[in-house]
Amino acid sequence: MPPRELTMPKLSDSMADAVIIRWLKAAGEDFARGEGLIEVETDKATVVYEAEWDGTLDAILVPEGATVAVGEPIATLANGDGAAPREAVPSPPTAERATPPHPEHATPETRAPGRAVATPVARRTAVELGISLHGITGTGPGGRITVEDVQRAAAEDGTTPAPPAETPVSGRGEITVHEPTPTQATIARRMVESATTIPVFTVSSDVDVSQIVASRREARARGEEAPSVNDFVVKAAAATLREFPRFNASYVDGKVESYSRVNVGIAVATDDALLVPVIRDADRKSLTELAEETRALADGARRRTLKPEDFHDGTFTVSNLGMFGVRAFTAIIDPPQVAILAVGSARRAPVEEAPGRIAFRDIMTVTLSCDHRVVYGADGARFLSRLRELLERPLALAL
Repeated sequence: MPPRELTMPKLSDSMADAVIIRWLKAAGEDFARGEGLIEVETDKATVVYEAEWDGTLDAILVPEGATVAVGEPIATLANGDGAAPREAVPSPPTAERATPPHPEHATPETRAPGRAVATPVARRTAVELGISLHGITGTGPGGRITVEDVQRAAAEDGTTPAPPAETPVSGRGEITVHEPTPTQATIARRMVESATTIPVFTVSSDVDVSQIVASRREARARGEEAPSVNDFVVKAAAATLREFPRFNASYVDGKVESYSRVNVGIAVATDDALLVPVIRDADRKSLTELAEETRALADGARRRTLKPEDFHDGTFTVSNLGMFGVRAFTAIIDPPQVAILAVGSARRAPVEEAPGRIAFRDIMTVTLSCDHRVVYGADGARFLSRLRELLERPLALAL
């Protein structure tokens, strides 16, 4: 059987390309179905792609560190007879890819060759400081090198940034050009798609979350871990989506797809991107279950340890900037979804409870961005009205 090509797999719904971080097999090595072949950085996470069949890695066509589009050939495969590989991009031998016994004492000249596993921010910092990533001991998940590891190594080596060979200068001063990471490029592409193809309208509402704030304060006083305000919002949004199914939908090829499952995406800001892991069946989970899953997903998103499936199948998105003191904002719809909910901070504000009687309450502004091809202004108003009702009487959400 002649060698066949291995192409870059599509590992997420929005993935257009990915960076090959590390080849886990060398040219000429046999592999079995389920064994890891390559470690890649997609628009969502860093994942290992596992072989779908038995075979031999005949020739590596794309080196570590290169960006490859989905469907492009990255290697040729033989039928498992271990035939000698053809001339191609050299793959570093296993010994060279291994971590040195004492990498913390290695110098840039003696560190092992091959591409180190590091976060995008760590890679940029290493370039700025003029330090090699090889030999740095990673303290992140799976030994991944973080920006703190790079800064620590630079301080130990006494490294100073190398001056650029030529720095462009304009009337605005020196110019520094930054290439977007795969994640940033994907976000940019999808936001342009959203802004140019979706006719959006927004509706906003002020919600009295005083009961939620009070319940959280009481729980903390008892030494208990309480669900966050955003957990209540996600729970309420999931319940509202069940009652208003046209918002739990997508607009695809001129048709509306409605879904039986309510899968709510939660926008999580990382060092260099915005990721949206998904809570599946959010309407069927208790508030406690939802809070625990949200914390785990947010932590995994920031550490970039989530799997591609953690980002799949979202039907609606909640984006919260309240922790930054933002009162209100308008979020951009994540296509092909129909809507996204933007959540601001809770603030103390005077409210007239009865004629002539003013009280201070905890008020939070929420803004719903909607696709006008699927829902209309009155639909959005009814959705927010029901959401506000659930949040202002949160006991039912906690049951």
